[in-house]
Amino acid sequence: MSSLRELYQNVILEHNRSPRNYRVMDGADRRAEGNNPLCGDQLTVWLKLDGDVISDITFQGLGCAISRASASLMTAAVKGKSRATADELFERFHGLVIGDRAAGDPETLGKLAVFSGISAYPARVKCASLPWHTLKAALEGEGC
Repeated sequence: MSSLRELYQNVILEHNRSPRNYRVMDGADRRAEGNNPLCGDQLTVWLKLDGDVISDITFQGLGCAISRASASLMTAAVKGKSRATADELFERFHGLVIGDRAAGDPETLGKLAVFSGISAYPARVKCASLPWHTLKAALEGEGC
């Protein structure tokens, strides 16, 4: 089991060092800012929508490795997906990080499963969840 934990840590560290979709987006349809004052995480999420589909998503900000890796993996997971699919992924990911295995089964979450151990560290749940809550706010917003 320690080799699986090590693999998960390596994925988180890799996405922290080289986050995917880390840039300001010109011409975004939606934008939201997220802040976790307990950890100091701050990020902005930008979206381009094509009808009901997230055609592009980017983020930028400062934060801990967990927050940054979560944002990176989130952008990869929801790009090209419908809003309904993004909402479903939000619920499943949230279930995973709070330890609700019925809602967030790691077996069905692909690379997002690297956050399955976060529930053991309640202070880190907010770090992992911040990008997802910011995505949700951007999807519910009225634009930039």
